[in-house]
Amino acid sequence: MTANLLLLLTAAIWGFGFVAQVLGMNYLGPFAFIGARFLLGALSLLPVIWYLQRHQGPERPSTGYLLFASCVLGTILFVASSFQQVGLLYTTASNAGFITGMYMIFVPIFGLMLGMATGLITWCGCLIAALGLYLLGVDDQYQMGFGDLLQLAGASIWALHILAIDHFTKHAPGLLLACGQFVICAVLGILVSVTLGNETTSVDQLMSAGPTLVYAGIITVGVAYTLQVIAQAKANPVHAGIILSLEAVFGAIGGYLILDEWLNARQLSGCGLMLLGMILSQLASAEPKAGEAPGR
Repeated sequence: MTANLLLLLTAAIWGFGFVAQVLGMNYLGPFAFIGARFLLGALSLLPVIWYLQRHQGPERPSTGYLLFASCVLGTILFVASSFQQVGLLYTTASNAGFITGMYMIFVPIFGLMLGMATGLITWCGCLIAALGLYLLGVDDQYQMGFGDLLQLAGASIWALHILAIDHFTKHAPGLLLACGQFVICAVLGILVSVTLGNETTSVDQLMSAGPTLVYAGIITVGVAYTLQVIAQAKANPVHAGIILSLEAVFGAIGGYLILDEWLNARQLSGCGLMLLGMILSQLASAEPKAGEAPGR
């Protein structure tokens, strides 16, 4: 019960993170926000790494392999985060939360391409989630909003990120990889912000965005990641996957309470079907790994 409550708290923290990302862009450009957020996220993991290495013994992976894996994962993370962050300029936190959750559907689809087995329940979940996505994102002209399309593209990259994590964590500690990828993602965010993004960032802007950066960077990364690791060590893996999928619901709740976002009956029906599809996908999936949830 305690483990499930911790996972529910983790899902709530991640869900409200979409709200923090929206509010943060009142002061910072999307790429500057990514850079600052993941830099704080990397720093927030250092005490956790220090504690675990002190009490569990240091893990000594190959430095070259760790650097290579961090660069690959950090680059994928940056691309996915960019789709998500820029997409939030054109869609709501509610839509972003549910569409991002579609990564649970993309993972088994991409896994099939890599020779992984995909059962009937998973395909049923995919079809139900696709119908939900149609009801949520497609308007009366049968068009999907630009921001929702960016979130959907991001969800596919989040799925690739999970598969990459699954590969690299077989040869290096997950926590060190997480910290390394956050550093790479932060560096890429800052570089794009000052070059291609043409964003101007001042100390005053960073201070104004401070509360949202603290939440999105430290709370959703350092705190929630630690809670997830602790909880999943004791929780049933299927239960863990289902509870963490409630992140999308908390994103919608946060959007309603803080951003005054509303969903009509059709969109609510779409959200319900997408959540059902995600849960079916989790019921049919293999054991989730700590740190696999996206956007952290």
